[in-house]
Amino acid sequence: MSSEMNMTLKPIGKVRSSVATPILNANDADIELAGKMEAIREFHKGLQDAVSELVIFPEWEELLDGIEDFSHVMVLYWPHLIDPERRNLKKIHPMGRKDMPLKGIFATRSPARPNPVLVTVVPLVERSGNVLKVKGMDAVDGSLLLDIKPHLRAFHGEDNPVMAPWMEQLFRELDEP
Repeated sequence: MSSEMNMTLKPIGKVRSSVATPILNANDADIELAGKMEAIREFHKGLQDAVSELVIFPEWEELLDGIEDFSHVMVLYWPHLIDPERRNLKKIHPMGRKDMPLKGIFATRSPARPNPVLVTVVPLVERSGNVLKVKGMDAVDGSLLLDIKPHLRAFHGEDNPVMAPWMEQLFRELDEP
């Protein structure tokens, strides 16, 4: 691999959250999860109001100046509990559901990917020095933060994005009472 193909990422902080382990372990990606749908649904509902802390390392604190003026932030983080072997997966059944067709990793939100950089948009509750409190984040405690950006609807939001029918089905099932 040539030197221009190498990359170096430096973590800017860590996530502090009540999530000790992912609800879907990366090793569950290819097993039947029908019995886990209720647990997954409860996990997601429980996260809606959960507050996590994004603890920025002191040397990066001044980069946060002004972030408190935004209602939402986009957080890029590294799922540190992903087995490195899982990064070679090409296709999976979404959420491990054998009743769903195999899909390429890039067509899913699976954390098991060649470069497991995860992204989420969350409401910013408050900033206190080098700590941002956010709501509804599903990152596991100890996940490394890679970047934080203000969420701007003009740049990041489409009014009517189209989702694959299988993804719409998964969302409907997660929202069921």
